[in-house]
Amino acid sequence: MRTCANGSTAVPTGRAHLVGCTYQKPDGRLRPLGIATLEDKIVQRAVIEVLNAIYEEDFLGFSYGFRPGRKPHDALDALSVGISRKKVNWVLDADISDFFSKLDQAWLMKFLEHRIADKRLLRLIQKWLSAGVIENGKWSDSLEGTPQGGSASPLLANVYLHYVFDRWVRQWRLTHARGDMIVTRFADDFVVGFQHLGEAKRFLKDLRERFCEVQLELHPDKTRLIEFGRFAAQNRKERGLTKPETFDFLALLISAERPRTALLAPAHHHQKAAAGEAEAGESRARATPAPTRPEQGRWLASVVRGHLAYYAVPGNIDAVGSFHRQAGRYWLRALRRRSQRHRLTCRG
Repeated sequence: MRTCANGSTAVPTGRAHLVGCTYQKPDGRLRPLGIATLEDKIVQRAVIEVLNAIYEEDFLGFSYGFRPGRKPHDALDALSVGISRKKVNWVLDADISDFFSKLDQAWLMKFLEHRIADKRLLRLIQKWLSAGVIENGKWSDSLEGTPQGGSASPLLANVYLHYVFDRWVRQWRLTHARGDMIVTRFADDFVVGFQHLGEAKRFLKDLRERFCEVQLELHPDKTRLIEFGRFAAQNRKERGLTKPETFDFLALLISAERPRTALLAPAHHHQKAAAGEAEAGESRARATPAPTRPEQGRWLASVVRGHLAYYAVPGNIDAVGSFHRQAGRYWLRALRRRSQRHRLTCRG
C-alpha cells in the first residue's frame, strides 16, 4: 500500500492501492492526503473498532477529537464552561507544526505496544505507517508521519497525543499547578488556561521540552500566551495596551471581553469561505445551462443549513444572523438578475 502525495493517479500495490491528492489549508500550504481503496478501508475500519474498544478505557476526559460520541461542539462547550467557572487569566493558544507529517512512527509503535499484545495487528499498523510516498512518479520511504485520509490515521494520532500530551499534562497539573488550570484538546488543536502567569510561562517552557523529546515542535508564529478573563481589558488599558486578543479554536473566535459567552463568531477565514460559497449561488444563475430557481434555492438552502448546523451555538447569534442575511441578499440579487425585475423584493 502506498500513499500518493501528488496527483490523483491510482497506484497499484498488489492486493490494494491508494489514490493520492492534496488539500489546501487556509494558510495556502498543501497537505498530502492518502485515500484508501475499498479493501484497505474495510480492514482499517475493523482495526478501528478493536482499537476504540481498547483506548476508550484509557483516553482522558479533556480529549474530544475523533472519539465515539464526542463532537467539536462538546469540546467547545467544555472550553466555554471551563472559562466561565474557573479563574482563567491566561490562555495558551498553541499550534503543533505539521503534526500529522512529523509524528514519529517509532514512538507511536512503542505507545501501541503498551496496550496491544497481538504482533500481527502491530505489523499491520506498521505497514500502513511505512507505506511510502509517491511524488512526481517516484516512490520514497515514509519514515515519519501518518497518511491523512486513511480511516485509522485520526485514532493513531489520538493514541500518540494521549501519551505525548494528555498524560503528561495531567501529571504536570497535579505536581506544578497551584491555581486553576483547564485543558481542552480536539485532535492536534488544544487550549490550556491558567490562573497565574508564572505557571503559564513554566508550562510553555516545559511543553517545548516535552515535544522536543518526541521530535515535535510548537509553531513559533502560532503559539502565544494571551491575557484573558473579565479583568483583562481593564488591566491592559491601565498598562496602555490595546484590548485583549482573541484566539481561534475549532473555527470559532474566543474573546476575553465576553468570557461567560465566549463564542463570538466564526474565525475570519472560515466566515470568508462560507460567504464565498453562498455567493457562488449567485454565479450559478449565470451558468449555462442555468439551474432552475428551485434547484438554485435548494442548493443555497443546504449551504445555509450546513453553516447554521455548526455555528449556531450560544453567544454566536449575531454572526449567524449576519451570515443568514448576507445569503438572503445573494439569493435576491440572483433572482433579480434572472427575472430582469430590478424592483423585485423578498416577497416578489
